[in-house]
Amino acid sequence: MPYVLGMDIGSTSTVAAVARRRGETWARPEVVPLDAGSPAVPSVLHLLPDGSLTVGEPTTDDPGRTTRDFVRRVGDDVPLLLGGEPCPPENLVAELTAWVVERVSAREGEFAEAIVLSHPAAWGAHRRDLLHRALWHLDLRNVTLLPRPVTVAESHAARGFPGTTAAVYALGGSTFEAALVRRTPRGTYEAFGLPQGLDPLGGTDFDEALAEHVRTLLGRELTGTARPETYPLRGLLRECDRVKRELSVATETDVMLTLPTGPVRVPLTRTQFEDLIRPAVRATVDLLVRTVHSAGLTPAQLDGVLLAGGSARIPLVTELVAAAFPVPVEVEPDPQLTAATGAALAAGQVVSPRPRRPVSAPPATPVSGAGAAPAVPARHHEHHHARHGEPPPRPPVRISPLNLPKASRLALARGRGREG
Repeated sequence: MPYVLGMDIGSTSTVAAVARRRGETWARPEVVPLDAGSPAVPSVLHLLPDGSLTVGEPTTDDPGRTTRDFVRRVGDDVPLLLGGEPCPPENLVAELTAWVVERVSAREGEFAEAIVLSHPAAWGAHRRDLLHRALWHLDLRNVTLLPRPVTVAESHAARGFPGTTAAVYALGGSTFEAALVRRTPRGTYEAFGLPQGLDPLGGTDFDEALAEHVRTLLGRELTGTARPETYPLRGLLRECDRVKRELSVATETDVMLTLPTGPVRVPLTRTQFEDLIRPAVRATVDLLVRTVHSAGLTPAQLDGVLLAGGSARIPLVTELVAAAFPVPVEVEPDPQLTAATGAALAAGQVVSPRPRRPVSAPPATPVSGAGAAPAVPARHHEHHHARHGEPPPRPPVRISPLNLPKASRLALARGRGREG
């Protein structure tokens, strides 16, 4: 069955979604499981001795042959070293893109009619051109690059967001992006204003803060034994990531570790965790407010705030954003998937663009800046916010119902040899 593919390659994880053709329209995107039991695969490449690449965390720890966090290095003049050889970051992004395309095409039995890949909000023409050339070198010539805020807006619009102008709050594993999007008279989305970010800042920082807290507690309880800093860091960070996710739905849980002295349980509440990360989350919200002001707008002039990124599932994020913005705050059941599903929706419009239709209210006054980006066709919605008075101080946070495809297992090893 014909389909289109949307991808979001983040600094820490990669997600893909497909939308299948149904007559003259496209079905709701389905997330493609790229890792066993998970819709996301780590954005990590490992070079094997035979010159082939594998995707995901390697079974052996060899920093010289493993590379991660290469997406934000695109555009740097200094290449990364992989296996002792220089490798431009955009080539690594292209290799990961090709891996996803191959896995999805093997699953679907054919190649996608169109592919949309989201990219960081601050990327300009230079970075996009570098990645386009790298993709072309791997025979990926039907890939459209779109700013992540635009694909995020597309996903929220498909789930019912009716606004014209919105702020996008994207908090991932190691990056934060604040940007603005608006619907054009053609019924499309575009980014405007100057996007801003905090780098590095994200869920991995929250994991480390939690790990340090656990070490401190263990140090108090295990006085006279091995020092806390000697405890296994990798296992602790993985456990802290699990606890962080669990505290997004639970109010308390236990950090469970196996130390040389035996099994240990460290009780932890959501309040304790939020106290640890509150200053960092508040900094992201403050930056989002400044991004709105830099475009000549106030928070009350927006139609909503759209959340995205795996770390945006943390309840404290929604709480602080809602306190600073007197407009609806939109968050999907799993915000880690938002940009990829929006990219799939945008890919459908690459194949079958919607006809030109005017919006019912003019968009915000344009503000020139580096954040301007090509528009993406998007579903038209009525502009329903009348500005005849102060909006309510705490509008409800709307969470869309979860509707994910059944998981399936995909192999992680790919046998593409490196080209010299």
